Amino acid sequence: MSSFINTTLHPQMYHGHNQKPPFFEGWYFKLVSQDESQRLAVIPGIILGEQAHAFIQVLNGISGHSTYHTYPLEEFWASQEDFDVRIGGSRFSVDRVSLDIRDDLGTITGELAFFDINPWPVSLRSPGIMGWYAWMPRMECYHGVLSFDHTIQGDLTINGETFAVTNGRGYIEKDWGQSFPAAWVWFQSNHFPTPGTCLTASVAVIPWQRSAFRGFIVGLWHKGLLYRFATYNGAHIESLAIGKHSIDWILRNKEYRLEMHTQQAPGGLLLGPTKIEMGKRVDETLSATVDVRLSRLSGETVFAEQGKYAGLEVNGEIERLVGQKG
Repeated sequence: MSSFINTTLHPQMYHGHNQKPPFFEGWYFKLVSQDESQRLAVIPGIILGEQAHAFIQVLNGISGHSTYHTYPLEEFWASQEDFDVRIGGSRFSVDRVSLDIRDDLGTITGELAFFDINPWPVSLRSPGIMGWYAWMPRMECYHGVLSFDHTIQGDLTINGETFAVTNGRGYIEKDWGQSFPAAWVWFQSNHFPTPGTCLTASVAVIPWQRSAFRGFIVGLWHKGLLYRFATYNGAHIESLAIGKHSIDWILRNKEYRLEMHTQQAPGGLLLGPTKIEMGKRVDETLSATVDVRLSRLSGETVFAEQGKYAGLEVNGEIERLVGQKG
């Protein structure tokens, strides 16, 4: 029990110690160069089940090319005291990544350091982005935001070519649990005209007591303030339209209205967890745009900007997400 309390209050940590299958955990590092000409997602993780292994996925946000590097469980190590994970010769923490990947899929090496980390606030009542749901055991999937926005120092070398991200911008989140949902939409951008601004948004089918509901979590981090819209804090969806190339989503809470229009862009394929294996094919782009308007219920505009280089995923039984109330 003490381990569960500790990891719940520290969502960045590895939650898999003493876990039995099915279980997965993965961290998501988004990297955008200073000149914005290079974009990369690096996703280390582990899955326990019939085909248990550790992995590092790498998505090139420009070309859409992705690679999935596998490792035996013996090459995975995680601290029980902090977020410190090692997979093969690579190492990951909230403020540093060291990559040493050498296999048939290619070679990726380099050191990155992250400065001015801005995590989703954690409290006893609301330990991170999940709110009080974080205290519920055996949920299908948990989520954490480890940094809305931060500065990157360092470079990577990918198959002999330099991926220069010094003075670029980064974002870190993670997922863990039994499986990805049956359907979900997720998007994120921290490249708005106002520096330091970040939007992260997701809506998914959430299994709950032999049934399921449409749950959502949205956070807009702007000028040091976090505007939260979530199922657990009384916000509700005014409308959600998911088209082939765009998403129109409007939320409301007791004080604000949040309008988001996301435009799809070409991307690549990643692998996501089921209760058996890393078998879900996940389409993701790092080139979407999202137009955001936050206003008071009186109509006064608080924030209205477009975010670039947005990560975007639209996957699963999407019809289960639209046409509902709440």
